[in-house]
Amino acid sequence: MRVLVTGVKGQLGHDVMNELEKRGYEGVGVDVEEMDITDAEAVDKVIHEAHVDAVVHCAAWTAVDAAEDNVDMCRKVNAYGTENIAKICGELDIPMIYLSTDYVFDGMGERPWEPDDPVTEPLNVYGQTKYEGELAVEKYAKKHYIVRIAWVFGVNGKNFIKTMLKLAKTHDRLTVVDDQIGTPTYTYDLAILLVDMLETDKYGKYHVTNEGGYISWYDFAKEIFRQAGVNVEVVPVTAEEYKAKAKRPYNSRMSKEKLTANGFKRLPTWQDALKRYLEIIRN
Repeated sequence: MRVLVTGVKGQLGHDVMNELEKRGYEGVGVDVEEMDITDAEAVDKVIHEAHVDAVVHCAAWTAVDAAEDNVDMCRKVNAYGTENIAKICGELDIPMIYLSTDYVFDGMGERPWEPDDPVTEPLNVYGQTKYEGELAVEKYAKKHYIVRIAWVFGVNGKNFIKTMLKLAKTHDRLTVVDDQIGTPTYTYDLAILLVDMLETDKYGKYHVTNEGGYISWYDFAKEIFRQAGVNVEVVPVTAEEYKAKAKRPYNSRMSKEKLTANGFKRLPTWQDALKRYLEIIRN
């Protein structure tokens, strides 16, 4: 199997390429230099010439706050860029995996979001444009997986864990939001599942995060410092006190029952993922 992976400079694209190689598959990695997804002609040319059997689309505009001031560019990448890829996958009749987000929902309530819940009111520009990308995938790529993830961390890029550890070097007291609830997703573990999906034809929408229960960012920060052996005081604050430009979801709980129902192996616990991750980044 030969697979085109977009966004290979990011956390997930990097890990998907490694997982493909481990299984003896050929990964064709592209980032904006090799294929600008907002350029329909470039997307057409690169995918056709690559002669791939599937596409894993990891590239995205993920700067959530900056998206509020750059609506057109964010939409160009997340919606139109995804549409460009979906059209070619549909034309070639090859599977496409599109990475989306719980931000497509309104972020309220306490019930875990189901993959097939109706999307009525995305939370912010980022969530809206990722949802528009989902609609394009459903419209043009018949063989598709829409995989919604949350609280992502990986070796290759910036994330909450790296930020916390960096801040702890210069602060003995940190404030962290405690009223936004969800579960982290380790890109190494996620990449394994994505390649598992490519080995089946169980298309559709899925929610994927690590197992281990629902937590707040405050809980996550406490566990990061506990496992890392870092002594820093963590003080809980509300999202309202924190004040970010873009709204963030209070409810990022996601149901993974559909994975089990379709025979996919769910991800290890986030506590275990954090332990493995810290071992890598601290060596």
